[in-house]
Amino acid sequence: MNKISKRLISPVPHVYIRGNILTALREHVTVSELVRVHACPVRFYYERKEPVSESDRYAVCKQLSYHLGTPLDREVIWQEIIAVSPALDPTLKDFLELCITACNKSVWKPAVQTDVKVVSDKLGIVGMIDRIAADGKFSIVRAAGAMPFGTYAADRLRISCIAFCLEEMTGSEVKGGCVEYIPDGVSRMHEVQPRDRRQVIATLHKHKSIKNGDMPQTR
Repeated sequence: MNKISKRLISPVPHVYIRGNILTALREHVTVSELVRVHACPVRFYYERKEPVSESDRYAVCKQLSYHLGTPLDREVIWQEIIAVSPALDPTLKDFLELCITACNKSVWKPAVQTDVKVVSDKLGIVGMIDRIAADGKFSIVRAAGAMPFGTYAADRLRISCIAFCLEEMTGSEVKGGCVEYIPDGVSRMHEVQPRDRRQVIATLHKHKSIKNGDMPQTR
């Protein structure tokens, strides 16, 4: 196991605990907010005060992800889904079946940690890792279908934000992470590039400007 892996599996939550006092001193931007700013600054400007909830498809994919690397039992997973989201449309059980069929075509590593909160106090961002495997590799779960090649710009931004957070928390370089496109049963590794890091910083500036009341320019 490499240096990053050793530090990812256990110390990550403890590093965050030690940073609680410092973290409480400033308001952190969520990775989800940065993704919305990156996608459309103008729309974010008008909708920034509106509550945002997860989609029904994401609720299905997220719950399925807890079972990756183990036998996928449709009934067990579905009961968990409706326990978490009782008002979910029952027809989404068919979507769950499609996701299970797709995921069963691939080999998945089970997670040793799930829903790990990560923070960068230097940049003022906070995010969540969906899954960490025994080898230390981290993944985020998406409810979209995969591209023919590579990953979406929004997902590259998510991975880059998490890399910034983990590097600050562990003191080690983080080269990248995986994006798990559950509906297609596909996991894609994205290696963070300098342009990705620049995009995170540029989006943070846009977010700050909007929060200060500045209307973003239309493209």
